[in-house]
Amino acid sequence: MSTPPKLLRTALTLATNGIPPLPLRAGKAPFGNCHGCANNACGGRPNMKNEGPCLCPGVCHAWAAATTDPAVLTSPAWVAAWRRAVCVAYHPGAAGLTVVDLDDAAAVAWARTSLPATRAVQTTRGEHWIYRGAMSSHNAVRPGVDIKSTMAYARYLGPGAGTLTDLPDTVRGLAVKESSPVRSAPRSISMPAWSGGGQCPHRTPAFLERGIAMAEQRITAARSAIHTTVYGTFLAVLSTHGRCGCLTDTHVARLFTAAQTKGETARHCTEAWTNARTTLGL
Repeated sequence: MSTPPKLLRTALTLATNGIPPLPLRAGKAPFGNCHGCANNACGGRPNMKNEGPCLCPGVCHAWAAATTDPAVLTSPAWVAAWRRAVCVAYHPGAAGLTVVDLDDAAAVAWARTSLPATRAVQTTRGEHWIYRGAMSSHNAVRPGVDIKSTMAYARYLGPGAGTLTDLPDTVRGLAVKESSPVRSAPRSISMPAWSGGGQCPHRTPAFLERGIAMAEQRITAARSAIHTTVYGTFLAVLSTHGRCGCLTDTHVARLFTAAQTKGETARHCTEAWTNARTTLGL
């Protein structure tokens, strides 16, 4: 087998331990969807257990592609991806884990005085603190700090050092702390009702589905100015559906997945979403 042995061995070891891995391409981005899954034509994989209507054998749907099945990890489609991959990532939430991503020395110093000790893994500029327990993922909960768990992926950078401890309320509180210096965009979207309290005038499944599909297609088709396209698309979706409660976690995840497939980071997606909501006063 000509698959890069180190990456494949790492992935299979993670899978054996119940941690679903996936390959990342250059730029630490997931592989793009295949033709059959483009624009979510297959229906996607809507939950953290990698289950759903999509039966694509390829490395599709970003974080949702992560799997512990060795037959999938060593299948021809995945072998092709491993050959192009630059590193291994994993889906923390599916393994019952939460990663507190500390992006720089200042964030690490904050964590050492504010969070209970747990297993720590060195990164290029900071550390990953890993806790036992899953929660929703949030970016920029404070300067230099992201939370990666469900519907997200984290790079695997080694086993780390220290004893894995239970996810504390302190970390869960970071996602909802109103006084956080940086406003986060939570995965669980709660939109304000119309000022008049009336029903949404366009709340039909077909209208919403068409709008989300068109938004995904617009992002996928972009050849330049990706940041601008993602922000403009998020703004358009929110301007139509942001005040009536139509949007669900699944819809937002589809938009984020389309953006990340084009090379956007999870942080950029969250910033664009937050900025669009702020612009519209949501």
